[in-house]
Amino acid sequence: MKYLSEYRNFEETKGYLKRIEETVTQTWKIMEVCGGQTHGLVKNGILDLLPDQVQMIHGPGCPVCVTPLNLIDKAVELLENDVIVCSFGDMIRVPGSKKSLLEAKAHGGDLRVLYSPLEAVNIAKENPHKEVVFFAVGFETTAPANALSVMQAQKEGVTNYSILVSHVLVPPAMEAILDDEFCNINAFLGAGHVCAIMGYKDYISLSEHYRIPIIITGFEPLDLVQGIYMAICQLESGQYKVENQYSRVVKEEGNVAALKVINEVFEIGNREWRGIGEIPNSGYVLTEAYRAYDAEFKFGIHRLHVAENPKCIAGEILKGIKKPHQCSEFGKHCNPSNPLGAPMVSSEGACAAYYHFSNNVITSK
Repeated sequence: MKYLSEYRNFEETKGYLKRIEETVTQTWKIMEVCGGQTHGLVKNGILDLLPDQVQMIHGPGCPVCVTPLNLIDKAVELLENDVIVCSFGDMIRVPGSKKSLLEAKAHGGDLRVLYSPLEAVNIAKENPHKEVVFFAVGFETTAPANALSVMQAQKEGVTNYSILVSHVLVPPAMEAILDDEFCNINAFLGAGHVCAIMGYKDYISLSEHYRIPIIITGFEPLDLVQGIYMAICQLESGQYKVENQYSRVVKEEGNVAALKVINEVFEIGNREWRGIGEIPNSGYVLTEAYRAYDAEFKFGIHRLHVAENPKCIAGEILKGIKKPHQCSEFGKHCNPSNPLGAPMVSSEGACAAYYHFSNNVITSK
């Protein structure tokens, strides 16, 4: 399969691992931003194949993981008040302060698991006497589809549809991590799918300001080790710039058509991140022209705030300060069947990766 099988080539991957070993002369800490990259590193055993000097730090790049507790509670509250709540499947088991969406459904809530927000618009049209809310979670990657659903609803005069927005942006999160007093990261692997939408112009100023290499990579084994090699080459030579390993998908300007849709429906605003707190200008909010489709304001739930579970160290994991197996609850009181936090639930969560592929990380760096 073009653009897939060749990036799983074992011999090529081994070749880049050898180059890394021959190039590295000191300890470097590299954060992969995306949870998909984390899973690729863990399930393929790459962490244990890297030289000891190369230490991978797992970043906040899982939209489910960084969705704050209060937004889960808001979705549950809507579900318990006769609203049809629609969501992607990866959100329904994430625990709120009292229950998850799945538990609320078990108590009679009308929860619909969908593959596209446009399906939710159709549900609203089919149920004109019910309110329908789509839980719009994601990084920049899913923003175009969610924006299109709002545009479609407005075009067709569907007034019983709205979205509960939890869109966060990657570059401000990277800045927050770099500004943290405990940060010791030397380079980043940037999220390829995010950059496929947004491009990587914003990363250039970030790289220059913090004097740090940023390599945009894909998610297959060869993508990852090639990206790590590119980062090591920069670090060893004292360079810092943005490089695009994922050039088969990512262009500097991004997807112009998708960006046009995003910019019509959304504007940049402050966002709360689970375990991290509020990061200024780190997410999308609906523009005034589409405010009628904002579920938080439509239902008066925008002031709801709750405290995070004190036993869950998701924030430290998402900032790269700790790794999942360093949590005292990992695999004990926190597991995929009984999660304390989103990183154990999400298909891209670091805790889930360590739990499911534990044989690969017993000695991982």
